[in-house]
Parts: sequence; C-alpha cells; structure tokens
Amino acid sequence: MMRSYFSQPARLARHLALGLALGGALALSFAPMPLFAASKTSLVLGMGIEPAGLDPTIAAPVAIGQVTWQNIFEGLVRIDRDGKIQPQLAESWVVSDDGRTYTFKLRSGVTFHDGEVFDSTVAMFSLDRARGEASVNPQKRFFTSIDKIEAPDATTLVIKLKQPAGSLLYWLGWPASVMVAPKSAENNKTTPIGTGPFKFVNWAKGDKVDLVRNEAYWNRSASVRLETATFRFITDPQAQTAALKAGDVDAFPEFGAPELMNSFEGDKRLVTVIGNTELKVVAGMNNTRKPFDDKRVRQALMMAVERATVIEGAWSGFGTAIGSHYTPNDRAFVDKTGVYPYDPEKAKALLAEAGYANGLTFTIKAPQMAYAQRTSQILQAMFAEIGVTMNIETTEFPAKWVSDVLKAADYDMTIVAHAEPMDIDIYSRDPYYFNYRNPAFNEIIRNVELTADIAQQDALYEDAQEILAQDVPALFLFVMPKLGVWDGKLKGLWENEPIPSNVLSDVYWEE
Repeated sequence: MMRSYFSQPARLARHLALGLALGGALALSFAPMPLFAASKTSLVLGMGIEPAGLDPTIAAPVAIGQVTWQNIFEGLVRIDRDGKIQPQLAESWVVSDDGRTYTFKLRSGVTFHDGEVFDSTVAMFSLDRARGEASVNPQKRFFTSIDKIEAPDATTLVIKLKQPAGSLLYWLGWPASVMVAPKSAENNKTTPIGTGPFKFVNWAKGDKVDLVRNEAYWNRSASVRLETATFRFITDPQAQTAALKAGDVDAFPEFGAPELMNSFEGDKRLVTVIGNTELKVVAGMNNTRKPFDDKRVRQALMMAVERATVIEGAWSGFGTAIGSHYTPNDRAFVDKTGVYPYDPEKAKALLAEAGYANGLTFTIKAPQMAYAQRTSQILQAMFAEIGVTMNIETTEFPAKWVSDVLKAADYDMTIVAHAEPMDIDIYSRDPYYFNYRNPAFNEIIRNVELTADIAQQDALYEDAQEILAQDVPALFLFVMPKLGVWDGKLKGLWENEPIPSNVLSDVYWEE
C-alpha cells in the first residue's frame, strides 16, 4: 500500500503586545505572524542522461522509465521500494492451479490524464500492443507466453498462457508493461499520457521535462504532496556538483561522480546516500567474432582483470565485484568471482594455448559515460600486461550504441551497465548482442519459467550463474551503487533501486 501523508492544519498566531500608551491608556496590539513557513511543493531532480523519448513501452534506455514510470505511467501491478509486487491498476488477481490463467480484478473510476477511461479493453489493448507482431516493446519477450487475453467485463481481465510463466507478475510491474490508452499511445514518445499522479507539461530538449500534479488522480490515499516536478538533464559531473551546491537542483538520486562525493562533506544542507542497485557493469564480447568465439580467450581476459583495481579506478572504490551476471541483491546469489580470479600468468598461458602466444588486437566500443570510459582505460592497461592490445572507440550512448552494438552487434567488445533486475536470461536471447549460445543455459532459463516453486527457481538460478562464470560470455566486473545527493529536508526518495526509477508519489519537503 502507498503511505499516506497528511499536512498539518494551517495555524494563525497573534502576538499580543501590552504597552502603556501616552496619557495612561492601555493599548492592545494584534499583529499576524506565522509560526511556520509553508512547505515547499516543487522539486527539481537532476539526471545525468536525457531520455531519447518518454514512452517506456517502445524503447529500452532506462532513463525513460526514470522520468515516467510511476509518475506518468502505471501498470496492472507495481514494484515497490523493497522490490516486492504490489497491486496498482489491478486491485487483485487469481492464478489457476495449473499456472496458465491469471484473472485480474481492475480498479474502476480510473481515467487517463486526457479523460479517457481505463478499463479491461484498454488493458487488453496495452498488452496486445506490447506482444503483437509489430511490437517494438523492449521487453517483448515478457509476453511471448501469452496465448490470449479476454475482457469479459469492464473490470475483469483474463490472461491465458501457452505455458506457465513464473515471472509474469514481476514482469507486469516493469516500465515496459505500463498501461497506455488507444487514443494517445501513438504520441506517448513526445507527449506521454498515463494514469499516474503526475501529468506531462513540457519537454525542453537538452534541458528538462516538466510535470504537474494530477489533481484527478484515482488513488486518493496517496496524498501526493509535490505540485510540480522538473527533471533537469546535466551530463557533466562538475556541473552536477555546482547545481547541487547552488541549490539549482534539489536532488541527484544517481550522482555521476563518485570521486566528488567527499566534496559534500560538512555541507549542512545536503546529504549523501549510498544504496543498492541492479547496475551490473560488464564488458560484453561478440561471441561469434574471432577471437571471442574461443572461450579460452574470454577466460584469459577475465583472469587479466583485477576487479578491486577496476572498482577503485572506475568508481572511486564504490561497488561490489561480481563473477556472473547477478547481484548480491538478487535471491539465490552466489559469489562467482573465484571461478577465474586475477592471474595474469595463467591468462598468458591460456592465450598461448588458444593460438595467441604473440597477443592479439581488438577494439572496445565504450559509451561516453564516466564509468565506461574509466573502466575501459583500466582494462586497456591490464590487457597490455598479457600482450593484448585493446583500442578504445568512444560510442555515443544511447543512440549510436543502441544502433551499432545492441541492434547490429557490430563490435568486438563493449562495456555497459545493465540495469534490469534479475536479467540473467539475456544470455538466452537470440538474437542479442553477445551472440552467446549455450543450449544447457537456455534450458535452465526455460525451466525457471515453468515452475512457480521458489526453491526450484533458486536452484536453477544458481546453475545459471555457474555456467556464465565458466563460459565468460562477458567480463563480469562490478555492481555500481546508487550514489544519491539531495537536500536534507527532502523526504521519500528511494535510497535503493530494485528497479531503475525516480518515484515521486511519496516525496515531500519536511517543514
């Protein structure tokens, strides 16, 4: 349930002054004087990356959801700050014994920001749009298990599956699964219209997105306190720091410069918060392109990497080493960093065994973000120690990277922070930019969805981590923390990030 906040009643104080007037008369003077300043109701929130669009159902970059998810758009269910599934536009649901039929009871009285009514036919439209042949939904795979969707009445939605999908409810809480309306869906990329607590006002490209409180919001218990919210896009870390210290920006929930975190020490207005994320920094390799089609080369490169040095140099020591595509926040996590620990001599021997005794040369396409550039430079130096030359090519993110790497798989090595929670299954996708194919791994991922038994799922996830740690389809480096800096009077921002977001419905200023 959403927490409710109630404003204190307005108070009027009168100051009584008693004095002796000229002529001996007694005078009473009443002067209005407020004891408390009114609470601030606006917020300026900083982000390091500007989204390329504002519809999370048609594009992958997480910055889209960080502006719109739970602010403008909502889903049948939502993921809360603890990573748990909660009701939203569906107030309840029932799952059949065989796990193939989900029956949702939808809320009545919900409207989109333009007045269009939300009901079961709209929900069916949203999901059919996401799973249809023409769909460009970044998580289209979520919906492949759906056989048919029915809307027997306005508040009942029935999803029938081809086979059980143990993660369906969790997936329905993601940004890619939000509900959109038939009349406005086509224009959501630039003028998003949802059912959420905030309405879109304006997008000044290169600068900001403005939102205003939705006074007709269906969830009256939410008690949304902010009246306006502005997302400011500031790429340069020094500029982020200056904006925070000047008060031009109230919060940077994902501050982009860990080396500057200590610059806020002693600041009486700002606080720093270190939380958990799902941001897995990995150096992906094109597994069908030489020399990376030989797993001995991939394993050798992994042994050339000293993760602690990478974390210190790339992110000022903030971060947790990983040995597979999994974070310590995820259930059934197993530390796999010991599978191929740092050992440059063994790395050289393995390269020689693979036919590269005289070294090799390749190029890494590295996005412009600080963590990617710094990590690439550190890896470059480490690889040089085992006779490997790695050239660095800066690739603009998201547009150029998405086009060249994610879609075309035209690269040798790349580096990016994968933000989706529990996304170990990306290594079973075909096509996907790693071009990694392992039938045993694919079978494990399929079996996860075929059971709703948590213990069985966890055992399968452990097996999946072991396979990736052994095969090294990517160099598994570290999990980035959530480094937040914001005004100490600002309350309600998520300290941790079970899903990439900037949820504002619970945010308020302390009086």
